[in-house]
Amino acid sequence: MIAILRHEVHLLFSGFTAYVYGLFSLLAVAIYMMYYNLSMGYANFEYALMGASFAFLITVPVITMRVISEEKKQKTDQLLYSLPVSATQIVAGKYLALLITSVIPLSAVTVYPLILRNYGNLYLPTAFGTLLGYIMLAASLLAIGIFISSVTESPAMAAGICFGVMILNYYMVTLAEYVTSSAYGSLAALLVIELILAFLIQHMTANDFLAPAIGIAAMAATVGAYIYNRDWFEGLFPAILEKLSVYERFYEFVDGVFDYTHVVYFISVIVFFLFLTVQSLEKRRYN
Repeated sequence: MIAILRHEVHLLFSGFTAYVYGLFSLLAVAIYMMYYNLSMGYANFEYALMGASFAFLITVPVITMRVISEEKKQKTDQLLYSLPVSATQIVAGKYLALLITSVIPLSAVTVYPLILRNYGNLYLPTAFGTLLGYIMLAASLLAIGIFISSVTESPAMAAGICFGVMILNYYMVTLAEYVTSSAYGSLAALLVIELILAFLIQHMTANDFLAPAIGIAAMAATVGAYIYNRDWFEGLFPAILEKLSVYERFYEFVDGVFDYTHVVYFISVIVFFLFLTVQSLEKRRYN
């Protein structure tokens, strides 16, 4: 794993990817800090981080699109499979390389609250707590991006899909306000999601029995619960959208709420999508 980590870090920093990513990340924080803290006079550095989180919609697809899809396109992933390393070690090495590349620019951001504190009543615990949430947000989005890169051989397609997923995640709470809150609407939305998950399981496992069985069981349970108590589904889907948004969890840090459940959620998202990435590689290795 260490060898893969070093190789990936070398690749990222031998080209322009890491430097462009770092420059764009620092520039986004600097612009919003100038707007909120210097121009508007807010003594809340967390507002700058909240605004800068929009940059992940662009930076995450760019930095993750080649990490696995390029290997599959060039057929160099076959070399990885021949090495005495597991798919878990491959994914962990690549992911840690992306995470290190993301955290290095943010090390400079830690100085900003200390500087701003000399010119206002900046509350450092909230500022640094939000910075921690900012890093965990980046880590979660990188895990999603590396999974998307693992399911296609085209870096451009990986970037496009990842950008769409980032946009959806960013506006998920806003979207929830326009989604129907009726019981029937929630039922229909849940059935569609379960169908998509069944196709995803089919793609990941190539098992013609497991995916349909899980999909049918989940849809049958959902319809049964709807028949049993329709009131459970009133406003259910919008509430689910709000709970699933990683950005919404990050905004809790911005509001000064440090809840350990949010930390657990971020870690769960990271582990879940890295697990899916491992399964994607295992399927290709098996084939």
